[in-house]
Amino acid sequence: MLVLTRKLGESIAIDDHIKIVVVQIKGKQVRLGIKAPKETKIHREEVYRAIQDQNEEASQADMSSISTLADELSKK
Repeated sequence: MLVLTRKLGESIAIDDHIKIVVVQIKGKQVRLGIKAPKETKIHREEVYRAIQDQNEEASQADMSSISTLADELSKK
């Protein structure tokens, strides 16, 4: 893990397309601004994990549906 120190208004560049700016520091909270291409998906960690969990559940549900459908078709 790379650890960097930045002050208010300073930024971090990731490749040529992503820029993270320290927008506000208030107590123990830091507000960050992220400039990235529209196609770049950006989520808070807890939101990202929830999306991944839902995708996993959906893929497992789809597999059981496909299995049930295959069983029904094989009976015909």
